[in-house]
Parts: sequence; structure tokens; C-alpha cells
Amino acid sequence: MPADGREEESRRRVLGLLDSLPRPFDEEADRRHVTGSAVVVGPRGTVLHLHKRLHIWMQPGGHVDPGEGPWEAALRESEEETGLHLAHPADGPRLVHLDVHEAAKGHEHYDLRYLLVADDADPAPREGESPDVRWFSWEEAGRLADESLRAALAAVRRQPEAALSDDASRSNR
Repeated sequence: MPADGREEESRRRVLGLLDSLPRPFDEEADRRHVTGSAVVVGPRGTVLHLHKRLHIWMQPGGHVDPGEGPWEAALRESEEETGLHLAHPADGPRLVHLDVHEAAKGHEHYDLRYLLVADDADPAPREGESPDVRWFSWEEAGRLADESLRAALAAVRRQPEAALSDDASRSNR
């Protein structure tokens, strides 16, 4: 169920792209391509990173490498950008949100957003990755997020895996 009209329009556009392009996951094949990102949840809330080129707080993720699915790209990119050990939920990859948006260099990203689960560890991105990565409470993340990420955060808050971070947040008050 789409979170809002923007996600509904993104869903329509993603399905259209998948039908129209022979290589929709290849960033070199067309200016429009599928990307994979993640909303990371853990005992401390959610993890955002400061994008090294855009200089805004956002969810980790990026381009799909050859032979990779978008859920695999979301996991790989998120681990690279955060330095955390992450996993899909126990029942497998879970698509939680879609968004189509303009990206750098005239590209258009058809972003498939997955839920990833983290342990209670401090982010430690490798050299050359995100300049700053940290845990945020759901409320803090919502204040920093753009419209689309706020909708993704709301979708993840409805997932059972988010209950642990909600419990920890309540006990720290």
C-alpha cells in the first residue's frame, strides 16, 4: 500500500521503467535507472548518513552493480556507507518504499527502499565513504528528512523490527 500520492506515482513510474528499458538496473544504459537503498533499524532507532556530495542527511544506498539485485545493492551500499554489519529481516528482503527523484549528473533514480536490521554498534564507515554517519531517534530523523524519506521512515515504523527501537527509545526517556 503506497504511503502517499508521491509513492503511488513512483510505483507507476518504476513499473513503467521495468517494462520499457532492456537494462533498467544498469546506470550506464540510461539516465533513468533503478537504485537500491535502505532504512536501517536497530536498538537506537535509525541510521542516516551525511551524503558526501549532496551534504544532506539521508538513508544509505546506491547503484546496482552488474549481476546484483536491488536488495543486494541496498545491503552492500548500506554496509559500505555506514560501516555497520547489516541484514535483511529473517523472512528475507522486504521492500518498504519506492521513490523516483532527480540525482546528480542529470540522472533519475528509481529508488527501491528496503528494510535492513543492525545490531547496537557504532557506525564506522571506511575512508572515502560518508563523512558522518549516526544513529537518530525516529523523531530526529523525521526532522532532518525530506518528504520522501519521511514517508519511508513512517512505513518502516509500522514494521515489527522497528518495535525494538521504539522500546529502547521509551526506556531512555
